[in-house]
Amino acid sequence: MTILSKTDTILTQALLEDIGEGDVTTCAVIPENHRSKAVLIAKEDFVLAGLPFAERIFQLLNSELKFKAHKKDGDIVKKGAVIATINGNTRSLLMAERTALNLLQRLSGIATLTRRFVEKVKGLTVKIVDTRKTTPGLRTFEKYAVRAGGGKNHRFGLFDGILIKDNHINAAGSIEKAVKMAKLKAQHMLKIEVEAKNIREVRSALSAGAEIIMLDNMSIEGIKKSVRMIRSQNPQIIIEASGNINLENIRKVAEICVDLISIGALTHSARAVDISMDVVSLR
Repeated sequence: MTILSKTDTILTQALLEDIGEGDVTTCAVIPENHRSKAVLIAKEDFVLAGLPFAERIFQLLNSELKFKAHKKDGDIVKKGAVIATINGNTRSLLMAERTALNLLQRLSGIATLTRRFVEKVKGLTVKIVDTRKTTPGLRTFEKYAVRAGGGKNHRFGLFDGILIKDNHINAAGSIEKAVKMAKLKAQHMLKIEVEAKNIREVRSALSAGAEIIMLDNMSIEGIKKSVRMIRSQNPQIIIEASGNINLENIRKVAEICVDLISIGALTHSARAVDISMDVVSLR
């Protein structure tokens, strides 16, 4: 199954979830061949993300609908701006409306929050990355929205990156044992990342041969000490900071010269933006 067909499957399921056996209101009120023009309008300022997916939702419902985008993903859209125009069968427009808006509002919210974090570290070399704290079934879309907002993607799932976390360490017995097993059994092209909560664990990760060290939920002072230790022993190691990082303190963390800052809030706590669809009858 291709990425496109996987995406279409998710979007189709979203449509079916809303429409079910049919839109009883629309079918009762609107004649079958009625035609309209609809416009998607920004009700606040935000960073746009997900417009191609919204277009695809309309097309999946009715391939004869004509969708014209007036903005593109990554744009800063101002309140009152027309994002897109859709022309065609009124029933189809109304049945696709909520599913398209839900996804567009959700993804634009993620892109907007991501852009705020990215702007806070402007001028520094650090990368703002997401996590796996995404809505089940929507990870592809939400990670896309992070990129639209100027962020980067961490591993997509459990299959494309080794990240040894506290529960792995507890189950294996130690950081050293966990890293040793990963080196023996994991695919050789994958870097080994270890989560460390304190200086002792950073030291263990270094001695075990970790290639990426995540400084998890550390204080600013703890991050500074850890970075000094890591840089002095192995400057090639990628350093990631994570946990308790917000818009107020991210600049301080970034200035310590970590390479990555991962933020779960980008996807799990972004507020959906306000977008509406207004329909104008053509007959």
